[in-house]
Parts: sequence; structure tokens; C-alpha cells
Amino acid sequence: MSDTQDTQIGGRIRRLRRQKQLPQADLAQALGISASYLNLIEHNRRKVTVPLLFSIAGYFGVEPGELVDSDEGRLVGDLMEAFGDDLFADSDLTNLEIRDLAQTNPAAARAMLKLYDRYRLVAPSGPVADAPEIPSHFHYATDAISDFLQDKANHFPSIETSAERIRTDVDNSGDNFDYGLRTYLFNVFGIEVRLASLPQGIARQFDRSRNHLLISDILPAESALFLVAHQLGQLAAGAEIDAVIADADLPEGDAPLLAKNVLSAYFAAALVMPYAPFLRACRDYRYDIERLGRRFGCSFEQVCHRMTTLQRKGAQGIPLHLIRTDIAGNISKRFSLSGIHIPRHSGACPRWNVYSAFLSPERINIQLSEMPDGSRYFCIARTIAKGAHRYNAPQRHVSIGLGCSILHAREMIYSDGIDLGSDNQVTPIGVGCRICPRLECGQRAHPPADHRFRLDDNVRPESLYARMV
Repeated sequence: MSDTQDTQIGGRIRRLRRQKQLPQADLAQALGISASYLNLIEHNRRKVTVPLLFSIAGYFGVEPGELVDSDEGRLVGDLMEAFGDDLFADSDLTNLEIRDLAQTNPAAARAMLKLYDRYRLVAPSGPVADAPEIPSHFHYATDAISDFLQDKANHFPSIETSAERIRTDVDNSGDNFDYGLRTYLFNVFGIEVRLASLPQGIARQFDRSRNHLLISDILPAESALFLVAHQLGQLAAGAEIDAVIADADLPEGDAPLLAKNVLSAYFAAALVMPYAPFLRACRDYRYDIERLGRRFGCSFEQVCHRMTTLQRKGAQGIPLHLIRTDIAGNISKRFSLSGIHIPRHSGACPRWNVYSAFLSPERINIQLSEMPDGSRYFCIARTIAKGAHRYNAPQRHVSIGLGCSILHAREMIYSDGIDLGSDNQVTPIGVGCRICPRLECGQRAHPPADHRFRLDDNVRPESLYARMV
């Protein structure tokens, strides 16, 4: 158990106890320890032994991992990123004060982040009163969905159950999955799937007048299949999806509609890559993405996404993080169970291999990464091209980054032949320049929020921001 995890456990135990309105003395008695010892644990002044961890988890009816893998690390990172804004340049807040806010009052910390998000909606266009429209560069609903997926660990049991039930019926409808899926759609919903020449940029279109589901005839087979499964999710798992959205704390506007699209895609992945067989294949193939893609008829990105959803209690996969970025550094997808912090409001560190992967298109780029707090991660990244399925059509390139704590690296085939214990193999990275303490970095785009750079007419450093005071 790492020191970082230890510092998270105390606050988590304290919140669980307060939620039950339980005095420290009563909980201590139930656990067979003294009230003073429990008090030290809750204030992170004593480490929690493994037997005691299991006792506490059993008392509150949670998994031991839920005590260890809280979201405080992500919350601290988001707060530091927010307080790194020039808006707070004169506040003189320390990292310790920010951590204390996240650990002692996480509800207030999240409220502050929500307020900062709203500030960013209007800041580029002027004062709040003069900004009736949301700037296109910052879509509040998209971030709300990312937070929603993170809070749910990107795992939705009710949708998984629905997909498993329907997969059985689909398998009984035909000799292969593709034919069975089309047959099921026709027999149950009267919808006929057809390939069609659709306008450029349109991948799927539902013709309600004829009850035809039209799929672009230039799409790769795995994309076409996924779109059919996506449509089935909206029809067959609509009740489960609506229930999940109703239970979520999403902002008004287009967030619920966006959530419905995301959860329909979740259903499609669960249908095409059923949980138990997919998890078994992940373990057998040691998370070999290309081999899994061939086994289930899915794309590289689809397999990576599905890997992040394997959080069923008692049958969990590796806790992974995933990031998707374009060549300009815009992060379009972010999710982390590994513990690594992915920037919320800006591009990530240029040292991350998710960016260097653009230099070697279509190849797996491997990196051992170390964050400023000393935590290490095993990361892979690969670029993929989208579009251009017809002559002279434009392409867009994105990079998919996937990774885990160094503790799980050997479970992935990509770690073969790599000395995970060698410091020479490690790349120091950060979250973003504004909150990164690595003063010696020559790739800085901005100085840290709590430092100022100095210029000397007689010395010209490679990076102006590499010389700090």
C-alpha cells in the first residue's frame, strides 16, 4: 500500500463513519481498536494494516479497494490545475492547503471546481453578464459526462446485464454474430439493416418511414457492426440507459442527450465484447489489443475503451487510464482508474507518449512514466487515422493512450523485455506546466503558477521558463 493511498484512506474512513452518524468510540469498539488509534488513522497519522483494512471494509459493506482507490488524488489534481490559473496568482495558496481542502471537505472542493468550470465558460468572452453563449472551445456538457463516467468507474451493471441478455438472443438468431444481430433487429423491432451510399460525414441514418437502418457502405466492418449495436442499444436498453441518466447529477441542456449517446455506445461495446469472455481473453492474451481486436472483430480504440469498463465486483480487470488527443493537443476523452491525473482544463505534458506517438504513426509507443509525486505508470500509445474511406476525403489523426500503475505492468504483454525497475527507462512527466514543479524541464510552455522566470542578458537557456526563482 503506497503512501499516497494511505493519505486517502483516513479521509474515506472518516466520511463513511460520519455518513452513518457513528461516533469514533463506537466504530473503534466494533473494530477492536482504541478510539485514539482510530482518530490517528482518520487523520492519516497511522498506517492501516491489511487485516484492519478488510475489517473496516466489511463493517461498512464496501470492497477494500473502494477504501484505497478513492478519487481524492484526482480531485487534488483538478484543484491544483484550477488554482494554477492566473486568476489566483496573488492568492499564495500552497499545495498542502489545496490537499487539505480536498481531503477534509471534498464536497466544497467539487463545488469550487464546478464554479471554476462555469467561470471558464464565459471568461474568454468577457464578464458573465456579457457572455450569453457558451464558447465553442469549452463544452460544459462534455466535461460533465467525463466526470460522470469517472464517478461511476466507467462501469454500469444494469447495462451490462441487458447486453448479456440480448447477446444470448442474438447468438440464437444466427450462425454468426453479424447475421444474428441483423436478424434480431428485424424480428424484434422490424428494422432492416442496409448498406447505403450516405452523404460524406454521415455514418448511420435511420429511415423511419421504411424502418430501414442505413449504414455507410464505406465504413470498416468493425465500425459498421458497432453502429448497428449502438442503434440496438437505444432501442433494447433504453429503459436501463434512461434510469442511469435519471440517477446522475447532470446539468440541464444537452448533457442528458450526450449521456444517452455515450451509454448506447457502452451497450454496444458490452454486446460485441461480452464481459466474461472479454475479461478472460484479456487475461489469456495479456491485454494484447490487436489480438483482442481480431478475436472480437473490433477496432483498436473500441478494445481500449472496453478494457476500461472491466470493474465488476469479484471479476475486475486492470485499473487503467485512457486518454485521446488530437495532433493539436486537444483532449477529447479522459478517464483514469490507474491513479494518474489527466488534465481537466488544458493539454497534458508534452513528454507524455500520447503525443510522441504521432511521430511513429500506427505503432505502439511504450513509456515508463513518473509523476512529480514519485508514482510510476506503464503507458502505451498509438495513433489511429479516422475518415478518408473514399478518394480525396480528409483524414483526422488521434492518439490513444492507455496505461496502468507500474504494479500491474507485467500483466500486459507490452512490458515484455522492459526493465521496469530501471530508473534510466523512466520519463519524468507532469500534469501541465502551470502546476508542474519540475523547474529543470526544457519543454515548458508556461512557468509554474507559484514561480517566476528570470532573464539574464548574458545567458540564453534553451527554454526561457527553465530558469525559475
